[in-house]
Amino acid sequence: MITYNTDGTKMPNIRKRDTTAWIKAVVASYGKRVGEIGYLFVNDERIIEVNREYLGHDYFTDIITFDYCEGDTLNGDIVISLDTVRSNAELFGRPYDEELHRVIIHGVLHLCGINDKGPGEREIMEAAENKALAML
Repeated sequence: MITYNTDGTKMPNIRKRDTTAWIKAVVASYGKRVGEIGYLFVNDERIIEVNREYLGHDYFTDIITFDYCEGDTLNGDIVISLDTVRSNAELFGRPYDEELHRVIIHGVLHLCGINDKGPGEREIMEAAENKALAML
């Protein structure tokens, strides 16, 4: 089950049913299945609170993924700052909706085991994001 909630912001204009089907298709392409994935859309004020409280980081970010996966079943909470998504869309010259979907799938790709912090990992993540976006 995939759920979508908000805290301190309004729900982004996404088609939940289509987005859920897309996420499930991407997950299946990695040989995994969706268990319980909860999306929480927030503002910058809330994401920095979460970042400080749970990760000890004192900076803004577009996404924080909490991984509770068990085997090939993906479970997790994904917190997304819509303010930062909007800023990044402008910074990278991308449409807001594209950047939002990129971030939505970014969290799922983390749950699939793809990282983006080590040497060469960012390029692997970006390629996986582009492949997933092509499935949308």
